[in-house]
Amino acid sequence: MRDSLVAAAFQLFLERGYEQTTVDEIVALAGVGRRSFFRYFPSKEDVVFPDHERCLAEMNDFLGDGSGGGGDEDDPVARVCDAARVVLRMYAENPTFSVQRYRLTKKVPGLRTYELSVVWRYERALAEYLRGRFAGRRDGTLRADVIAAAVVAAHNNGLRSWLRSAGQSDASAEVDHALAHVQRVFGPDPGAVRPVQRPADKSAREAADDDVVVVISRRGAPMWRVVQEVETALGRDPE
Repeated sequence: MRDSLVAAAFQLFLERGYEQTTVDEIVALAGVGRRSFFRYFPSKEDVVFPDHERCLAEMNDFLGDGSGGGGDEDDPVARVCDAARVVLRMYAENPTFSVQRYRLTKKVPGLRTYELSVVWRYERALAEYLRGRFAGRRDGTLRADVIAAAVVAAHNNGLRSWLRSAGQSDASAEVDHALAHVQRVFGPDPGAVRPVQRPADKSAREAADDDVVVVISRRGAPMWRVVQEVETALGRDPE
């Protein structure tokens, strides 16, 4: 019944327009009563985004399972990037529906506002996970919130590229490319102290000790910018 309501709603939205379609018309086409509609969807807007509650629950379950044991669990940034891919899979399950929804939300301001509220819930879930991982660290909450926002922005950038192609491009490749940028900027976790590898040869050690690089950065500059400046000073490509 839920799927029938979604199918009926989108058929009418495409034929008549979102604003011109009523809930009564949707239930009439689906062959069910008004009460059945509101059992599944609190409002007409909700029928446009029928799968986000399930997807949000799956994302939270995925993040909840990342409690250690190696792999991405040891890299919080990689973990939240993988969590964003849970959302991508939801879109990719039904490309035709996803493209129709994308085109519909572009035309209806109210749906764009609703979509932003949905995106914010994903971002909050990622931020809460990262806050737990960065707890006790200097600027841990700030770092968590910034990374969560960056992951959502990168995911949406790749997702929209795929949607603009009418689902013809490679959705995973688009999103992977965008998320890789986030991982280059924010990961691996700079809070983890790694041992410095010193040359075994004495003369090499002395040469390394003499090789000093000074980087001047604006006070308050974000960590990713400082890292980028250091990489540039060392002659590495910050990408």
